[in-house]
Amino acid sequence: MPHELSKAYDPSAIEQRWAEYWVSEKLFHVETPPLQEKAPPESHPSPKPGERVGHPTVFALLLPPPNVTGALHMGHMLEHTESDIVVRWHRMRGDLTLWIPGTDHAGIATQMLVERQLASEKLDRRQMGREKFLERVWQWREHYGGTILKQMKRLGTSVDWDREYFTMDERLSRAVKEVFVRLYDEGLIYRGVYIVNWCPRCETAISDLEVVHEDTPGKLYQIKYPVSGLPGEFITVATTRPETMLGDTAVAVHPNDARYTHLHGKKVILPLMNREIPIILDEVANPEFGTGAVKVTPAHDPNDYQAGLRHDLPQITVMDEHARMNENAGAYAGLDRFTARERVVHDLQEQGLLAGTRDYVVPLGKCQRCRTVVEPRLSTQWFVAVNKEPVSGGLSMAGAAADVVKTGALRFTPENNAANYLQWVENLYDWCISRQLWWGHRIPAWHCGNCHKITVAREAPKSCTHCGSASLEQDPDVLDTWFSSALLPFTSLGWPDATRDLEVFYPNTLLITGFDILFFWVARMVMMGCHFMEQSPVASLQSPGKAEEALAESVPFREVYIHALVRDAERQKMSKTKGNVLDPIQVIEQYGTDATRFTLAAQAAPGTDIAFNPSRTEGYRAFANKIWNAARFMFMNMERAGQSPVASLQEAGKAGVARFEAVALEDRWILSRFNRVAQEMNEAIQAYRFDNACHVIYQFFWGEFCDWYLELIKPRLNSDDKPTVERACANLVALFEAALRLLHPIMPFITEEIWHALYDQKPPLKSIALAPYPQPDAAQMDDAAETGMAILQDLIVSVRNLRAELKVEPRQNIPIQVHTQDGVRQIFEENRGAVERLANVEEMAFVEQSLAKEAGARSTARFDVRVLYEKKIDVAAERERLDKELAKIEKQIESAERQLGNEQFLAKAPPKVVEGLRKQLTESKVLREKTRAGLQELK
Repeated sequence: MPHELSKAYDPSAIEQRWAEYWVSEKLFHVETPPLQEKAPPESHPSPKPGERVGHPTVFALLLPPPNVTGALHMGHMLEHTESDIVVRWHRMRGDLTLWIPGTDHAGIATQMLVERQLASEKLDRRQMGREKFLERVWQWREHYGGTILKQMKRLGTSVDWDREYFTMDERLSRAVKEVFVRLYDEGLIYRGVYIVNWCPRCETAISDLEVVHEDTPGKLYQIKYPVSGLPGEFITVATTRPETMLGDTAVAVHPNDARYTHLHGKKVILPLMNREIPIILDEVANPEFGTGAVKVTPAHDPNDYQAGLRHDLPQITVMDEHARMNENAGAYAGLDRFTARERVVHDLQEQGLLAGTRDYVVPLGKCQRCRTVVEPRLSTQWFVAVNKEPVSGGLSMAGAAADVVKTGALRFTPENNAANYLQWVENLYDWCISRQLWWGHRIPAWHCGNCHKITVAREAPKSCTHCGSASLEQDPDVLDTWFSSALLPFTSLGWPDATRDLEVFYPNTLLITGFDILFFWVARMVMMGCHFMEQSPVASLQSPGKAEEALAESVPFREVYIHALVRDAERQKMSKTKGNVLDPIQVIEQYGTDATRFTLAAQAAPGTDIAFNPSRTEGYRAFANKIWNAARFMFMNMERAGQSPVASLQEAGKAGVARFEAVALEDRWILSRFNRVAQEMNEAIQAYRFDNACHVIYQFFWGEFCDWYLELIKPRLNSDDKPTVERACANLVALFEAALRLLHPIMPFITEEIWHALYDQKPPLKSIALAPYPQPDAAQMDDAAETGMAILQDLIVSVRNLRAELKVEPRQNIPIQVHTQDGVRQIFEENRGAVERLANVEEMAFVEQSLAKEAGARSTARFDVRVLYEKKIDVAAERERLDKELAKIEKQIESAERQLGNEQFLAKAPPKVVEGLRKQLTESKVLREKTRAGLQELK
């Protein structure tokens, strides 16, 4: 066979080979187009949305960088599948398509893994020192850090690997310093004291977004604070963290709480510490909660911190960075926080100051990475002032990030994510960007040992800019990982240099990501992009002199598609604790990458989580197998017909199916269906309706192409007339080749393998991924052929169903009678052979009278058909069947009449939809009468 395919479809035998081929051939590398000479302004219209200066059809996408510590999980698999479908589709449409890959250095996670490795060797990073430790991290990264990238290559992710970045690369590190220095010089970065989330295990501040809250059984402790000067009188407060009371500096009551009016201006004695603290009036106390009085610990609670600022309270820290009680905790110094809690509760009880204890569910905050209980802690950190107006004027960073969404410069799909985004951005506090780690971008700030002021610089200064002292020490902290990744849309394209890449590919067209990093990453990219790119030469070039347009052009991407969450088959969130985590690599090894991709995409309806069940993947592997066998059938017939390789792509073009000569109803029908499917596929992918795209192509390939068209053309393929065979085979090849291109973005491996085999390993292009994506051709759409074929299929299926009900032997040919109108009769007459062959009919006779009342008959709006087979009819079963059929028809009529009676529907619906509904109503009424007649005869 000249066009070789193995007898059995085995994805493991082809996928690795093509994945390596795509990378080695650099098929997805994109050369930046050179700057073209511009026409005079008056002859050059403003670019349309999505267009770029010098190149009108650009599609750019940034891959959310996985952690360098990571391995592929089902969420990655979904994200990469959806992104790859969109990217391959744009590339095949002829757009200049760039998909940039990279990995994030993952400060906390990476440091934690390396520290664990060191601990297994009985080593400690503090003993090693910062420099040696960082050398070890880089070694770890080189050895272990590329797992997920290798997996991505294995999956065939069609990124431009020549543009791969790592967030700690020198080029990106230079950009990070530049951003920090500029923001500091603008007064938008500052260093100050604030309550932060502190992880005692990671020994660093973490953001609110990195804290996972878990409802945990705990205790609520009621503690009595003696009132100074009023023997026997107490204020009782409730707390879940009694160990923090050692740092209390006040007790607060609401100003309008009448229960405590007589205590205004009084003081209480802090139990166990024997320290007088004031009773303050503040709305931090809720009269309707508990006793209405609350303890105030400014150094260990964010709300208390704000209350402390309002009342100028001392800030007493009673824990160190390891969550052990420090010297300010008195007799409890040196104890772990939970041991201290037990001791404090015991001592309060001994002194008669524990009013009560009850069970209480605590929404316990834990570090997202190591699951250690997080402590609110007063700490000196670096912050970005996201709500402060820049010195140059204009919107704050958060304000600009909100404005571009409100004005439509940045869109979300599904749309409800825009509201979630805006709610977060408009209530944003200053962003804590410092982390107490060694792995990461070290903050470019130097502290002077002489004047104690700070020098911020792009390179290490030789002397203090304030006093000239050479006694400088760099800040030990590093930047939050999300700080550097927030810059990627422009730093990955060469910023701060005004590169041609920036001019062509910024803003990116799209971002595909998950809801879980909408605030972590998406919002921060928008803030950074709007701030820095609005001021860039690129924005000025694209919108000279127009501030609002410059802001619109500064967005990092024009659209964000938020994909679903992948859950298990019971719709439970996957977690290692539950033991329901699916490893996508194992699923791929069992069913193949194409089948796994198809499973995820087929379930990816916007706004709906995916219940991933491997059994569905098995079904889509069967779909791939069906395509494989259809290709083998085609190649066998190509060999018999002496068919030469398919026409060149230059002849094929983009629209419809070229060199397809429709000589029969099934030809006109399949050609028309292909073009409608091409239209639906293009529309579905453009709208991110991956589920619709999968449904459409599945039904076409398996149902219409394999189950019907191949069966219908077999007589012509087996004909003794050589021209008939050649024409039928040429049609089959042209159609199959176009269908492969239609399917390719979803199932890239099997389509690549068959496509190369189709061209006898000598294709006109290196890959099907570079071939044009089929576009619909209106001239090849044929409503009459589709209607005629639908009627013919209905007849064949009706006969098959009757045979099954009558339990006719499969190989036994039987006669049938048909009653229909002249136009439909002509269709049946012209396709008599198809009916006889596909429905096992020995003779088809046409009768003048209706067959609706006859036993062994079926009625549709277009025809009645009766199988002539001697078998006693089960009257009761037949009545039950007809009753159900009649109920179904009545519902269809009721629904159609309701819609057609709705003036609003008629005003908004396309004329074609209304016309189709009216036609359906007429046919349903005809069928209702036939069904009623059939029921009447069975009485």
